[in-house]
Amino acid sequence: MFDKVLIANRGEIAVRIVHACRELGVEAIGVYSDADEDAKHVRAADEAYYVGGSQAKKSYLNREALLDVARSADVDAIHPGYGFLAESESFAVAVEDSAFEWIGPPSEVMADFGEKTKARSIMDRAGVPIVPGTTEPVTSASEVEAFGDRYGYPVAIKADGGGGGRGLKIVHEPSTIESKLQDAKREGEAYFDNPAVYLERFLENSRHVEVQVIGDRHGNVRHLGERDCTIQRRQQKLVEESPSPALDDETRIELCEAARRGVAEAGYRNAGTVEFLYEDGEYYFLEVNARIQVEHPVTEELTGIDLVKWQLRVAAGEELSFAQDEVDPRGTAIEFRINAEDPDNDFTPLPGTLSTFRPPTGIGVRVEDGVDQGDSIAPFYDSMFAKLIVTGEDRAEAIARGKRALEDFGIEGVPTTIPFHRELLEDRGFLENEHTTTYVERELLDE
Repeated sequence: MFDKVLIANRGEIAVRIVHACRELGVEAIGVYSDADEDAKHVRAADEAYYVGGSQAKKSYLNREALLDVARSADVDAIHPGYGFLAESESFAVAVEDSAFEWIGPPSEVMADFGEKTKARSIMDRAGVPIVPGTTEPVTSASEVEAFGDRYGYPVAIKADGGGGGRGLKIVHEPSTIESKLQDAKREGEAYFDNPAVYLERFLENSRHVEVQVIGDRHGNVRHLGERDCTIQRRQQKLVEESPSPALDDETRIELCEAARRGVAEAGYRNAGTVEFLYEDGEYYFLEVNARIQVEHPVTEELTGIDLVKWQLRVAAGEELSFAQDEVDPRGTAIEFRINAEDPDNDFTPLPGTLSTFRPPTGIGVRVEDGVDQGDSIAPFYDSMFAKLIVTGEDRAEAIARGKRALEDFGIEGVPTTIPFHRELLEDRGFLENEHTTTYVERELLDE
């Protein structure tokens, strides 16, 4: 096991990695920007180093500054968390070419799955169903129109290096093709330094289901069950649960095995997530997130497997100690993202100072956060500052526990998404499992 690990991130995921390091007897080295000088992840770390200005590009996206800190602190490995540089192939290459171990998938695997067209080809070879679409980038409006004529509308134009809804434009009629195509290319260039785009048939009434996977250096790849991420707004996840209430047991087994088989085909290592769309009894590969996910605690709660500790272990060369048939998820878990946003004002991020921060407690309640009472939510980064995870013997108990925990969550000083979550847990469509990926905009927000 490593002696020292640099955590190239901030907020609640950095705190989460600190906890894993501490339990493994590893020194956790933090980094901070001007805005985060006294942040919780800095206080939690064994040491912390300054990496630049408040804007992410000057600090948490500053590759050279992070590598300089790694050298100064004499660390053994670098954990990127999620977001920022977590899926940056070039940063992974820089770490691999240095004296440090990269706690993530190999850079060549990240490159394969970072290009969505290549990822689709890999999965297709492994016999994993893919959404009808192109496996090569498209460049002209005529190609989009020909695709729409063949498969029908709406058509999704997607950035080849994209994810999280960035670089995604939906075409409902031919007259908007040219403008949507150029918008998708521009966003791809701006967010992913890659203007290439590809096409998919847009599934309007689908569920978003993803499978947690982890692999080691010894050729072992396991899946740890699925999560349902269907409750989202504009392709941004708000609530995740497991198991997916949309799947029957036979489909669940088939989908999870398809995910495991697909990443094994690519020589996958470390933690990752295979995302699918599920509609009318059929599932289709969407993309691979080659990193730890925001919603990983949902899986941890049901399996008892600490994913972050296993990330460190497999990066250090350890072999997975559990067989596939020993992964036995039990009960139901639901995660609620707690963002500093106003749900009544188009979910506008509103940073500020937490005059009160009192997380709920009790059986089946877990809170992951990057703040304490009195801390400020900075305007420079993602607005999520905490996650509430509840577990129960079944979905009904988890929902009841979620209602209680959300009511007990005391936060003052910034608006949060808690009122939205409480409304969701009273919504008939959600309770009766009738929701799709467009349900929030269509039924709850009237967008």
